Amino acid sequence: MTTTAQRGTRPKAETRDYEARHLLVLEGLEAVRKRPAMYIGSTDTKGLMHCLWEIIDNSVDEALGGYGDTITVSLNRDGSISVADVARGMPVDTEPRTGLSGVEVIFTKLHAGGKFGSGSYNATGGLHGVGASVVNALSSRLDVEVDRNGATWATSFRRGVPGRFDGDGPDAPFTPEPGLRKVGRVAKGVTGTRQRYWPDRQIFLADARLSMTQLTARARQTAFLVPGLTLDIRDDRTPDGAHERFQFRGGISEFCEFLSSDPAVTDVLRIAGSDTFTETVPMLDDSGAMTATDVERTLDVDIALRWGTGYEPKVQSFVNIVATPKGGTHVSGFERGLVRAFAKGLDGTRILKASEEVVKEDILEGLTAVVTVRLPEPQFEGQTKEVLGTPPVARLVTKIVEKQLSDFLTSTKAAQRGQARSVMEKVVGAARTRVAARAHRENQRRKSALESSSLPAKLSDCRSSDVDRTELFIVEGDSALGTAKHARNSEFQALLPIRGKILNVQKASVGDMLKNAECASIIQVVGAGSGRTFDVDAARYGKVIFMADADSDGAHIRCLLTTLFFKYMQPLIEAGRVYTAVPPLHRFELTNPKKGQEKYIYTYSDAEYARKLAELTKKGISFKEPQRYKGLGEMDADQLAETTMDPKHRTLRRITVEEGEALEQAIATFEKLMGNEVAPRKEFIIEGAYALDADRIDA
Repeated sequence: MTTTAQRGTRPKAETRDYEARHLLVLEGLEAVRKRPAMYIGSTDTKGLMHCLWEIIDNSVDEALGGYGDTITVSLNRDGSISVADVARGMPVDTEPRTGLSGVEVIFTKLHAGGKFGSGSYNATGGLHGVGASVVNALSSRLDVEVDRNGATWATSFRRGVPGRFDGDGPDAPFTPEPGLRKVGRVAKGVTGTRQRYWPDRQIFLADARLSMTQLTARARQTAFLVPGLTLDIRDDRTPDGAHERFQFRGGISEFCEFLSSDPAVTDVLRIAGSDTFTETVPMLDDSGAMTATDVERTLDVDIALRWGTGYEPKVQSFVNIVATPKGGTHVSGFERGLVRAFAKGLDGTRILKASEEVVKEDILEGLTAVVTVRLPEPQFEGQTKEVLGTPPVARLVTKIVEKQLSDFLTSTKAAQRGQARSVMEKVVGAARTRVAARAHRENQRRKSALESSSLPAKLSDCRSSDVDRTELFIVEGDSALGTAKHARNSEFQALLPIRGKILNVQKASVGDMLKNAECASIIQVVGAGSGRTFDVDAARYGKVIFMADADSDGAHIRCLLTTLFFKYMQPLIEAGRVYTAVPPLHRFELTNPKKGQEKYIYTYSDAEYARKLAELTKKGISFKEPQRYKGLGEMDADQLAETTMDPKHRTLRRITVEEGEALEQAIATFEKLMGNEVAPRKEFIIEGAYALDADRIDA
């Protein structure tokens, strides 16, 4: 017996050469092009939009400083993006250390800009001085024009190299050429910057597309955060040239009202304050060494909040108008301040019993809040700025929120006293519902321990426990269930019947949802909990598939089921594991099928039915009177398996939701279609009625 390796030995290296000549030094913007995801997160649509935010935010920072009140953004037909402002204009004089113009420094030097404490900006979204230069590095062409000092100055860049293009578009002949060109004259006092760039398709994925929906949502948000600023958005890629214009005078109070979708319990409350803290930061001394220096910072806090009758909280946070979707120290300070204020407000009242306790989740229920802070040089986690990390911010925000909200909750003014009592009663009611829901879950667990099986008796489970393979079909109706039992593959397909239409959970409390037998069974069978405690990794099935009739009642049932999963099991939807089955609407039975020709042909829409009818008639193929399925129960097991349940032949529609603005739109849509507010839903139905083809109504 021989062996090729012995214990303790290592594989032989291909070469032992490792010298300085093997090191790769990336100069200037080369590092950005080599590792773009490090600077913009990804090279898909998200990264493409991040580049646009970087350019827009530079203009917004000018507006925050009081310079310029209009920003224009255009998505052009040739794939370029234009951003223009009427602010101070980028510096065009020479920067002494580099010998380059200010424009060239901004667009070609990483970690260069006016936001490092030079006095040009106080509190900005840009911190690292890499935004404009990163966009330049990832663009096949970037043109800049600056109005300043009575003249228009211009230059262009090709993948970060300054020069001149002879013609339009990124493929025009290019000549490298440093410096700015004086291309025109403007009236004295006229200033501003115009930028136009083409994202480099060598860098971004082929399917990366600029989203007008995301752009308008971001523009609207920015207009709320900077009162008086006008953002003009155009999409010239479409034939009609979509155009949106945003300007709001009400600031974050108006933003809070816009985000709210449920009836109000309180008016919009405004909490604002300012405080200072000391931060130790490294600074260059006269000898060029980095020395730890104590710097006094000023923190400005501005919060708008409002409680409604709904259940889901909606808190959006910003630092220097940059969204922080994952929160940070300002949000944790805000939440801690809420808890302390309500502890003081409820103390001594008869609303809360001595044995009861209110926690953060109870206070957040039905709360809509916009939390904004402004401070110089905030510490973010990464260039994408999704989380604020400056530690003292939490303490200061807590102090400001606790003081001002406590004053509201204990106010003796008639107008405030009534609203304060209403919101405290709502919070205590949420606490009691939470306790009742927990008791219900504990009771269910005790039942499970005593019963032979913890799953509902009506569940027809599958034999496999491999989550990657298993599928749970939620089936409406006993007739469809009977057929589905014979049609399924019991190895990996489970069936859970529901009786009719489940509870509309968008209008109901958590307690009411758990009391509903159908909703409780679905959550129990999925096996991953619900709400904030939902654990997607604990789900018992790899796919959850809604299977209902292809009629209006079936559509309503699918909508109710989707609402349940979106509100209480959202991570399952985000993971792409929730589907709806697509049963056929019609069946053609051929009378004399030729060899190799299917005897039965199924169609899944009225349009497909019309096309297939015309095709068969034109070809002279004879068939019996087409069958119109009114429900799943009309199919036999073989037909249901072949068309709807067999993975080899069926069609499934995946229910998905994106993050960010798209998620907010989804939440708003569910609230409009399924929520308590009737007027928006009525308006939606009336608008849709005019677009409905009366011949399609199944009556």
